[in-house]
Amino acid sequence: MSMLGRAYYASPVGDLLIESKDDKITLVSFLKTGKSEETITPVIEQCIQELEEYFFKGRKFFNVELAPVGTDFQLKAWNELLNIPYGKTLSYEAQAIRIGDIKAIRAVGLANNQNPIAIIIPCHRVIGKNGDLVGYGGGLDNKTWLLQHEGAFSEQLRLF
Repeated sequence: MSMLGRAYYASPVGDLLIESKDDKITLVSFLKTGKSEETITPVIEQCIQELEEYFFKGRKFFNVELAPVGTDFQLKAWNELLNIPYGKTLSYEAQAIRIGDIKAIRAVGLANNQNPIAIIIPCHRVIGKNGDLVGYGGGLDNKTWLLQHEGAFSEQLRLF
């Protein structure tokens, strides 16, 4: 029998819903509905601790174990997101090239939009080729906040 966990975390970008299965995180999403009963597991405690450090203590890497559920293509796209360093951005086109198919730009965008583990799998670091902040499941204001928090804009401005 697998152990399922659920908890909520009040982050600077809004309330987050965190879910786990056994000892892996399966979901970190922006809360869109009301809260239900929490079942806090050790991996959820670790996840909340790491998010707290990310938001308030300069943590740049997450160590919590992840188990996102998706298609093979989605998993490939999400795995590539994990290679984008803190404070850096990548275009959807570059992400498509990295996973081996330049024609998959739209599919990459769709996969990123369906990323079940926000912030930790950093889809907020993917931007339009011209530098535009396009689409983010958590809202563009949160995408902007996260990129500013990571210092991505000062990095980007140095390029011009």
